[in-house]
Amino acid sequence: MLIGVYGVRAARSTPDFLVASQEVKPTWNALAIAGEYVSAASVLGLAGLMLKHGIGTLWYAVGFTAGYVVVAALVAGPMRRSGAYTVPDFADYRLGSQRIRKLCAVIVLVIMWLYLIPQFKGAGVVLHLVSGTPYWVGVVLAGLVVSVSILAGGMRSATYVQGFHYLVKLVFIAVPAVVLLASAGPEGRAEALHVDLTAWSRPLLDLDNSGEPLLATWSVLIATTLGAAGLPHVIMRFSTTATARAARRVAVWVIVLLGLFYLFPAVYGLLGRVFTPELATEGDTDTVTVVLPGAMLPGTWGAVLTALVAAGAFAAFLSTSSGLLLALAGGLSHDLSRTGATGVGRLRLAVAAGALVAVLLSLPAAAVDINVLVGWAFAVAASTFCPLLVLGIWWRGLTVAGAAAGLVAGVCASTGAALASAVVDAPHGWVVVLLAQPAAWTVPLAFAVMYGVSRLGTPPEWAERAVLRLHTPDDTARPR
Repeated sequence: MLIGVYGVRAARSTPDFLVASQEVKPTWNALAIAGEYVSAASVLGLAGLMLKHGIGTLWYAVGFTAGYVVVAALVAGPMRRSGAYTVPDFADYRLGSQRIRKLCAVIVLVIMWLYLIPQFKGAGVVLHLVSGTPYWVGVVLAGLVVSVSILAGGMRSATYVQGFHYLVKLVFIAVPAVVLLASAGPEGRAEALHVDLTAWSRPLLDLDNSGEPLLATWSVLIATTLGAAGLPHVIMRFSTTATARAARRVAVWVIVLLGLFYLFPAVYGLLGRVFTPELATEGDTDTVTVVLPGAMLPGTWGAVLTALVAAGAFAAFLSTSSGLLLALAGGLSHDLSRTGATGVGRLRLAVAAGALVAVLLSLPAAAVDINVLVGWAFAVAASTFCPLLVLGIWWRGLTVAGAAAGLVAGVCASTGAALASAVVDAPHGWVVVLLAQPAAWTVPLAFAVMYGVSRLGTPPEWAERAVLRLHTPDDTARPR
């Protein structure tokens, strides 16, 4: 909160509140993006899913990291050149349609609330484990702390907080992981690292024992890789840099930072299989990262390591929630407004309102797996904003009707499948995969609809100039 308040001195306008007046240094930006991207799904959910489903779960980490290859290659530079603050801003710039802008703003709200719920749920679970407080206390506390830090200084505050939080998460997750590996002893390490022929050790992800591991793995990779290129809070970050070249450099550094961090949740999943296997049968796999230190080292040292892991987990919840709330506030206030312009006061009110709704939605979500909710958010982003950004940046033929049709098809298909998987007891097989992780069919559907409908119409007359601007190098005025 103190670091967040440090940013209040400059949050005096909408550009500064949303994109820090595009003055964030690449190093801080990379740390901040990694800080907000390493969420509850990374700290708790990945190790928990690994304990539950096996080593094939590591494909989630591959997809989360590989997403920034797509971002660096296709989105980061052109998005910065567009001058847009948010994804709806980009849609308005590219297509000149207020209706598309508002449709995008509604989709932003859907993605951000889907992503915020597991962050606040993780806070409630961790605080309950380490202090015995009721689940709702952690949820409310996380909402209050994040809201205060963002209300103070907007994007500048969030950048400082998230960059600091990445370092906290890396140290507080990595150090206990190394200590636990050392304390496991030769026999414990051998058992944890032993690869047998059971389903747990197979290299593909089999969701809910569907019997379709290749389809499940492929769908998860599509959702996580292409979803990263469509997450509104990630895309906003590249508008805070000074140039498109700096934006691409930031994306490359994020790949390095994420690759380093994702080495350690796997350690908790492997050791949890040996020392806390009961969590898988009890359905509490999301708690393995916090429970494991006490199970392996009873007493003072176990308590100290548990405290470190809990602090790292809270850093994950708070830093990710900061970026999500900023994007949510932009959608509620900036993008849904009639003119696209609004004051800092209205943005701060939107932060408070968005946090309140997220807290209320998180209270009944205690029994839902963290990675399931995050997976839904990625699937929606991959099925909506990824096609919009990729086609809008790289194809001048995109039309308003095509964009609208593709967005509606993508959001309806992905959210409909996610809701169906939660309420319908589908038989095992490919149906389970296509409902629980629908990106394998919703992403091609959105691309096909957006392209096909656009081909039936005529693009705006300024489309070629708009696309040309997106690809004009930063140094065209520099003498050869």
